[in-house]
Amino acid sequence: MLKKWIPLLGVAAVCGSLSMPQAAKAEQLTLCWAAWDPANALVELSKDFTTKTGIDMKFEFVPWTSYADRFLNELNSRGKLCDLIIGDSQWLGGAAENGHYVKLNDFFAKEGIKMDDFVPATVVGYSEWPKNTPNYWALPAMGDVVGWTYRKDWFERPELQKEFKAKYGWDLDAPKTYDQLKQIAEFFQKREIDGKTIYGASIYTERGSEGITMGVTNVLYDWGFMYENPKKPYDMNGYVNSPDAVKGLEFYKSLYDCCTPPGSSNVYMVESADAFKSGQVAMQMNFAFTWPGLYKDEKVGGDRIGFFPNPAEKYHFAQLGGQGISVVSYSSKRDAALEYIKWFAQPDVQAKWWQLGGYSCLKSVVDAPSFKSSQPYATAFLESMAIVKDFWAEPSYAELLQAMQKRVHDYVIAGKGTAKEALDDLEKDWTQIFKDDGKI
Repeated sequence: MLKKWIPLLGVAAVCGSLSMPQAAKAEQLTLCWAAWDPANALVELSKDFTTKTGIDMKFEFVPWTSYADRFLNELNSRGKLCDLIIGDSQWLGGAAENGHYVKLNDFFAKEGIKMDDFVPATVVGYSEWPKNTPNYWALPAMGDVVGWTYRKDWFERPELQKEFKAKYGWDLDAPKTYDQLKQIAEFFQKREIDGKTIYGASIYTERGSEGITMGVTNVLYDWGFMYENPKKPYDMNGYVNSPDAVKGLEFYKSLYDCCTPPGSSNVYMVESADAFKSGQVAMQMNFAFTWPGLYKDEKVGGDRIGFFPNPAEKYHFAQLGGQGISVVSYSSKRDAALEYIKWFAQPDVQAKWWQLGGYSCLKSVVDAPSFKSSQPYATAFLESMAIVKDFWAEPSYAELLQAMQKRVHDYVIAGKGTAKEALDDLEKDWTQIFKDDGKI
């Protein structure tokens, strides 16, 4: 998803242009992505590509705050900076329909790269346009999904376990449902632990880019919100604003009102991670890419931290993040760029990608018997990727996103109107956008 910020959760992210040491080579490729910890892992991984092929790799990494503007402008102007790009999942529709990406079907067939070898949800989310059709514009590159971390050391304190069991009638543990999560959040809200007042949970509330949408959808999906009629595309009335969707939005506001720290009206990934690292909250919502850095944190990591997938309610889903890697159609080095895609798709390369801190989407990696024990967060990641659902990937996704940001934030954070009014207005906004696009 469109993450407009700079995550510095583990190793410092690399910004600007970066070149690998030159080898004897015919050419050099430039790969464009965001400046964050996984990009550092990709630099390390790509040294093997240079060693194998003699093709030097140059990296153009920009902060998340300018990632979308920088690279969408580059694509829209048909620029030649990027030979390869790891673009957001929501760019796929526009990039495919506007001719920015090379369609990869023939190349995949020629090289024996099978989309069946990748986690199905990542193929739909990162590679396919139109969705659920065998038309591929990217190779799944970086799996990501919204999940949760919790203070395992607090949950395991005998006196808290006893008090919680007496009050709620079940053992204090990672929640399976949102009702359980809210009970835990209420239990910890304004509780004193080790002389410090702590709070229940940190959730996404940010207004400016995509934060509150990436948070609230985890709840809306579970209550029954749907983007459209499964049998009639762009028919949204009664799906976006169904009675169950209204209840889900009301729940998200109730969680915000009851159980978040003071000053939580503009929280996204950095703020949520900071709330957890500072010992301020018992639980925090965040994308899985943050988990390696949090696990390594000296104050809250190691045995102190636990991980769990987005809880269930009537249904069980989680908001997809992550990206695919594409060949830019304006590149004059298309063959070499395709060679990188072929290399990156290999099972041994994907296994090393996971070891270095990337999130592989290849089944042979995530289905390996040793995967669940390879990292303490591997099981939660695997379970989360099995239940993902994504936001619109239409060419007009930016307008669709802006509308949801406004309607949801106005209700949840600003307290304007009712949940039903917010979703009714959102359905009207989206209908108008698709009418303007000629799709209705």
